[in-house]
Amino acid sequence: MDTSSLRKIYVNHPSAGYQHFNYASNAISTCKYDILSFLPRFLQEQFRRYSNVFFLIIVLLQQIPDVSPTGRFTTAVPFIIILTASALKEIFEDIKRSRSDKEINNFETKILENGQWKKTKWKKVVVGSIVRIENDEFFPADLLLLSSSEKYALSYIETSNLDGETNLKIKQGLECTSEKTEIEQLSELTCEICCEQPNKNVNQFIGTLYIGAASYPLSINQILLRGARLKNTSFVNGIVLYTGHEAKLLMNSTTAPLKQSNIDIMVNGRILILFVMLVILSVISAFGSLYYEHFLLSGAYYLGFTRVSFSFLGLTKTYMYNLLTFFILYNNLIPISLQFTLEVVRFCQAYFISCDIEMYDERTDTVAVARTSNLNEELGQIKFVMCDKTGTLTRNVMKFKRCSIAGKGYGDDEADEFADFRLIADIDNQKCGDYILEFLRVMSLCHTVVAELDNENIVYRSSSPDEGALVRGAANLGFVYEMKTPSSIKIKERDVLREYVILNVLNFSSERKRMSVIVRCPDGEIKLYIKGADSVIFSRLSQESLFKDECLSHLKEYANKGYRTLCFAYRQLNEEFYGKWAKKFAEASVAIEGREYLIDKCASEIEVELLLIGVSAIEDKLQEVN
Repeated sequence: MDTSSLRKIYVNHPSAGYQHFNYASNAISTCKYDILSFLPRFLQEQFRRYSNVFFLIIVLLQQIPDVSPTGRFTTAVPFIIILTASALKEIFEDIKRSRSDKEINNFETKILENGQWKKTKWKKVVVGSIVRIENDEFFPADLLLLSSSEKYALSYIETSNLDGETNLKIKQGLECTSEKTEIEQLSELTCEICCEQPNKNVNQFIGTLYIGAASYPLSINQILLRGARLKNTSFVNGIVLYTGHEAKLLMNSTTAPLKQSNIDIMVNGRILILFVMLVILSVISAFGSLYYEHFLLSGAYYLGFTRVSFSFLGLTKTYMYNLLTFFILYNNLIPISLQFTLEVVRFCQAYFISCDIEMYDERTDTVAVARTSNLNEELGQIKFVMCDKTGTLTRNVMKFKRCSIAGKGYGDDEADEFADFRLIADIDNQKCGDYILEFLRVMSLCHTVVAELDNENIVYRSSSPDEGALVRGAANLGFVYEMKTPSSIKIKERDVLREYVILNVLNFSSERKRMSVIVRCPDGEIKLYIKGADSVIFSRLSQESLFKDECLSHLKEYANKGYRTLCFAYRQLNEEFYGKWAKKFAEASVAIEGREYLIDKCASEIEVELLLIGVSAIEDKLQEVN
């Protein structure tokens, strides 16, 4: 990656004063037209309708005196009135879009300015500003999370406007900025951010934060996207990275397209049929007129007509004049009021939609808005409903139900929760006890769940329901995850509190299909714990790994019953090997060019020679039938 193509953002730095001139304004516009583009775009949309093209031709033909049997403005006047009415409707709807944009642009947020929080309109937010967002507020731009009201810069966000998911997602700032919550600390923060240019990918971010001589890798876990909302967190402080139409949400939205409804498409088809009929009638009538005038009337001497010889060229010219005359004469076969009637009906429908009490949402105090009345008739025309399983067909309430450890199956399909306490008794079994302990450690260590204390009770918050189910399952079996900091995690193992030092976390992704954590155990050993899809874990197992056949059999059994399955494994690492690997991983983590590839390469080097522990089975019940 060419470093000149990177975005460099300075905070509380002499270079920060002019950087916002290089970046997009935070004011947005979703209007369909502007002053210069209105006429060409409007005419383009109108003349996609075959009827309008037809009447334009009729208007032009009527300007030829020897051809038109009607007045020059017979069609022109109603045609112009119809186009004007359509233009007024488009202008009216675009004004509503403009008002909506203005309302959003005038939302207020707090910006750190001259040592105090100052309320500022969204449209005036610039890149490099430090902003404070409070609970239930939307993020005005794409932000880098610095600190929050929670410990270790944790925050919870709702992204339903971005991806439709209602589960709260967890974001966490870097440890080096997590304590900077006061105005004085934020005002003294001088740093530089080097990151990728604006792009549409909402699941990835690559950047590096420089504070003095130190550099810290940034990922999507520290990014708060415009359109998301802060939940269950009093406040967060962040640095503005991307504004306006350079924010990921806006980059994923396109210029309002010129859409056609099924009614418009159908009308175009019918008009083509009528047009063909009109041409056929005009051709036949022109032949009849030519024959009558030059062959029948020419012999009616008693009416004063005399027989005259005509050249082929003269007959052809007369025929073409007659053809155009009949073409104009029969133009009412295609009603000029058709499109005008449709426009009026759609305008009235849009009004009734906005006034319909049945379409009012009392919870959010919002009414239905017909932003594009041309598509009113598309409502209720759905033919297919596509849905995934989780949260749509199922309840999205995960429960740890069964497991297989060291080839032995535990759990009961009939029980509501995991209730096979043979597992606890088997911990003292010399043959499989160590495997059970390691299985429970994977459940309680390898995750992104946040533990919170609520009236002396531990509450687990997770953006992944599967991870929450595993952590709760481990707690029910005596391995209680109590607290996590950016550098350590505390687990109460059978009433004995143990602290594990978190050395590295290799996060889950849809490409990797696995997650692993490297920890230093209380006894000083370094271990890698991993969980993931069976197709990935089994391909990385050591030749010395046991119980493969038994686990595969249990995997098949659990899958046939509709359970969600994960394989657990671990690897013990020696100090020398880990030290060399950790150095390579640290370099990969702060690389701007090819960071994702380098991290994946490092992960592939250490996530091998694994020892299989077992398999978990999580139930996600189907929705109740109403």
